[in-house]
Amino acid sequence: MPDRAPQPVDRQLPTDEARDLISLVRDIAQREIAPKAAEEEDAGRFPRDVFGLLSESGLLGLPYDSEYGGGDQPYEVYLQVLEELAAARLTVGLGVSVHTLACHALANYGTKEQQVEHLPAMLGGGLLGAYCLSEPSSGSDAASLRTKAVREEGDPSRPGGAGSGGEWVITGTKAWITHGGVADFYTVLARSGGEGPRGITAFLVPGDAEGLSAAPPEKKMGMKGSPTAQVHLDGVRISDDRRLGEEGQGFAIALSALDSGRLGIAACAIGLAQAALDEALAYATGRQQFGRPISDFQGLRFMLADMATQIEAGRALYLAAARLRDAGRPFSKQAAMAKLLCTDTAMKVTTDAVQVLGGYGYTADFPAERYMREAKVLQIVEGTNQIQRMVIARHLAGPDSR
Repeated sequence: MPDRAPQPVDRQLPTDEARDLISLVRDIAQREIAPKAAEEEDAGRFPRDVFGLLSESGLLGLPYDSEYGGGDQPYEVYLQVLEELAAARLTVGLGVSVHTLACHALANYGTKEQQVEHLPAMLGGGLLGAYCLSEPSSGSDAASLRTKAVREEGDPSRPGGAGSGGEWVITGTKAWITHGGVADFYTVLARSGGEGPRGITAFLVPGDAEGLSAAPPEKKMGMKGSPTAQVHLDGVRISDDRRLGEEGQGFAIALSALDSGRLGIAACAIGLAQAALDEALAYATGRQQFGRPISDFQGLRFMLADMATQIEAGRALYLAAARLRDAGRPFSKQAAMAKLLCTDTAMKVTTDAVQVLGGYGYTADFPAERYMREAKVLQIVEGTNQIQRMVIARHLAGPDSR
C-alpha cells in the first residue's frame, strides 16, 4: 500500500515566508516523495532525483547564509521542514539533515575564500554531502578515532599541490556513513596530531578523490533506500586549502555540528511518529468491529491520545531548543534532551501504531511495520540515547563533572 500523504500539522510559524516555505515542502512531499516511498524503500533505491529537486527548490541549504546560496532560515523553521520531509519518507528527511551536518564545518569554520569556492555548489548546486566521524573501532568514543592525516610539502606537479600550505595525506576507514558511496563531498575528521580530542582536524574531501572508495552498503533493518557504508581513504591527497578550521580544532567542530545535528534527528523522529499516528488513526476510524469503528473503543482511544500527546511534547521540546540556538544561547543540553525524547517517542509511537493495526500492522501491505523498523535507528545515530543521557547528566552536575 502506498504511503499516506502527510497530514497538515497546525504549525506556529514566525513569518509569511516560513508559511509559504512549509506549503512548498508539503506539496513536494505529497506529489514527489510519499507516493513512491514504500516501493522505493522495499527495492532499496536511493532517491537521488528527489535530492536534486530539493536542491533546485532551495531546500538543501535552508539554515545557511543566502550569500552562498543558503536560505537564511532560522532553525525553528528549518527543523519543521525536516519534520515534513521525514513524515513523507525518513530516507529523505534524514538525508537532508545529514547533508546539513556535512556543510556545518565549512559554513561555520571555513575561511571566506573556502566558503566562496565551495558553499554555493553544496547549498544549491546539486551536490550532496556526507559526514565522516565514526569508525569501526570508535563510535560513541569518537575522540579515539584512528584515521590519519599526515602533512607533506606541496608537490607542484599535483593539482592543488603547490603553495605554502602543502598537502595532507589521509588514510583510514570511516564507518556507518550515510550517503557513503553516493556523496559528492565528505567532511572527514582525521587525526593530525597526538592522541585524544586535541589531535583531530577536519577536512573537506571531494567524493571523486583518488584513493577514496566505499564498501558495499550495509544490509539494514530499515531505511533501505538510504545507503550506509564504510568509506575507505587510501592515501587520499588533498591540498591544505581543504583543511577546515585550525589544526587540532576538528573535535570541537564535530561536537558543534552534532549539537545541531541532534535537533535534525529529533525533528525527523517527530515526522516519522506523526506519519505513524496518521496511519493508525485512519485505520482505527475506518476499521469496523462489533458494529462500530474500533476508534470508539476506550482502549484504542486512550492509546491514540497518548501517541498524539507524546508527539506534541517532542515537537515542543525540539522547537524550544531550536529557538535557543536561533537566539545565540547555549542549547547543547536541550539538543540532547530533544534527541532523547523525540527518538524514544518515535519508537513508542510506531510500535503502538503496529498494535493499532493488529495483524495488518505486521504485514508489509501497510507502512506501520516499516515505520517501526525505521524508528529504531534514530535512537542510535548521532549519539546513542545512552550518550544523550550522559550529556544531559553532565550538564546537570556542572562543568567539573565527568
